[in-house]
Amino acid sequence: MALAFTAMPAFSQSNLLLGSWHLTAADKILPGGSQVADYGKAPRGFVIFTADGHYVLEIFRSEHLKFASGDRAKGTPEEYKDAVLSASCHFGTYTVDAAKGTITFHIERSSYPNWDETTRVSSFKLEGDKLTWLSSPRPDGSIPVSIFSRMP
Repeated sequence: MALAFTAMPAFSQSNLLLGSWHLTAADKILPGGSQVADYGKAPRGFVIFTADGHYVLEIFRSEHLKFASGDRAKGTPEEYKDAVLSASCHFGTYTVDAAKGTITFHIERSSYPNWDETTRVSSFKLEGDKLTWLSSPRPDGSIPVSIFSRMP
């Protein structure tokens, strides 16, 4: 009997971010420099970084519309718009460059289809069990800021 083995991809990255992280804030820095809530007063979400280089990220606005019909296939244009704009989710693989302070997300799929099969680089800062990263500026000039706490 022959056995087949599939080689796991090798990742040369830091173990700094491994594990599960709970979202504590999803803000944005406005072009004038002020930092404001981007996903409501109490956004919910998490990110998980695995040792083999995979990740999953989910961020949800604290308040969002329920579909009046109770059927996701029968929403109003306003309900569909709110559903899309109240969440930011993606998964794929990641690499960390601790010396540069960057996380590179190799996005397989995203709740925003334009990010499917793209790469996004975010600067990060790790202070104890607090992880903060800044994403690339949006077309309006605001810069998303995601803040997480390490889960026990």
